[in-house]
Amino acid sequence: MIDITLIGTAALMPSPDRALTTIFLSCGGHSILFDCGEGTQIAAIKAGVSLMKTDIIALTHYHGDHIFGLPGLLQTMRSIKRTEPLYITGPEGLQEKLEPILKLTGWVSFPIIMFALPADGLKLAELIDGWSVAAKLSAFKTEHRVPSQGYCFTLGRAGKFMPQKAKELGVPVNQWSILQKGQCVQLDGVIILPEQVLGEPRKGLKFVFTGDTALCDNLFTATKDADLMISEATYGEFEQAPHAIEHGRHMTFAQAAEVAKRANVKQLWLTHYSHMITDPKDYLPNATAIFENTLCGHDGMSTTLRFEN
Repeated sequence: MIDITLIGTAALMPSPDRALTTIFLSCGGHSILFDCGEGTQIAAIKAGVSLMKTDIIALTHYHGDHIFGLPGLLQTMRSIKRTEPLYITGPEGLQEKLEPILKLTGWVSFPIIMFALPADGLKLAELIDGWSVAAKLSAFKTEHRVPSQGYCFTLGRAGKFMPQKAKELGVPVNQWSILQKGQCVQLDGVIILPEQVLGEPRKGLKFVFTGDTALCDNLFTATKDADLMISEATYGEFEQAPHAIEHGRHMTFAQAAEVAKRANVKQLWLTHYSHMITDPKDYLPNATAIFENTLCGHDGMSTTLRFEN
């Protein structure tokens, strides 16, 4: 299963009820923080989320409202004497853009490892011990005023275990769980592969965060069949679509809903609201008229994505 919490939902500037856009994902004892705007630490505390053991920080781009929470968070991690490496990824220019951030942070007690995601994504077990072998993080290019990317987190699910097959191959019962986890077993010099005792792979889970972006073709491809899509929706009105392009390349509620509908996602959460939006629910009908299963995200909103059956 995958736990998702919206830490902050504001764009550009925070308000008393909204920290800047940040999302926290946890899965199997590990976690990813998507963006880290000003106020992230306070908003996380209010949401009941601890960021101290975050494994990966995935940045969508390098505008201040998405990264200015980093120095404080890194200093807090240092103050609790963290020693585990922290991995940070983002679009092109990562090292250059984070250099002043790290100077502000000062010395830390743990390694900070910056990396770029491969074009076809990365199985997180290859990066960090303990991640499920079925967990994968991918990035997709988006259209903003600066280099930007969204993220797709998937959790695969193996086929059903077939005990009879395992018995026929002579696999001891105490090693069945190894094969069920997708790992090989060696018996008298013979390697037994998981696929020899597992049925066809079952439907996994998919979570997508768009980051800041205008409407673009990549969104429809990257979000296809997602269980949950969290999308930027900076502007509430249909008529603000030209304004959304002119002022930074963003989307309206309706445009986010159009992506969700065409991509056949299960549920859409809206976030990254302009400071002009007092109550996002006032504009929600503009989205639900296109994609019914749309919710206005709010700080602290959370859900658990679970496998079917």
